[in-house]
Amino acid sequence: MAEAKAPNYTPEQTARMVSDYQAGMAVDQIAHNLGKTVRSVVAKLSREKVYIAKSYVNKNGEAPIKKDVHADFIGAALNLSENDIDSLTKANKTALAAIVTFIRSNQ
Repeated sequence: MAEAKAPNYTPEQTARMVSDYQAGMAVDQIAHNLGKTVRSVVAKLSREKVYIAKSYVNKNGEAPIKKDVHADFIGAALNLSENDIDSLTKANKTALAAIVTFIRSNQ
């Protein structure tokens, strides 16, 4: 018979972790206080549906736009086929962004 696995966090630890996180305490500090790893705390907070991952921003401080979005926009503006749009996604992202800017400025 398999042994029951002991939970990593007690209900009290979980409640404290969630309240500390929602109060603005950093994940690494919560991990230190509980004697757990940061990854473990992030995983538990995620399971509790309270963890909010940091969103990635580019060097200009803006959310990045994926190449697919640029290619789809260009394809729609130029009435390209799906195969041609797929080919566009292989192009350089900077070039795609420049084409999008050009199309938008000339519409």
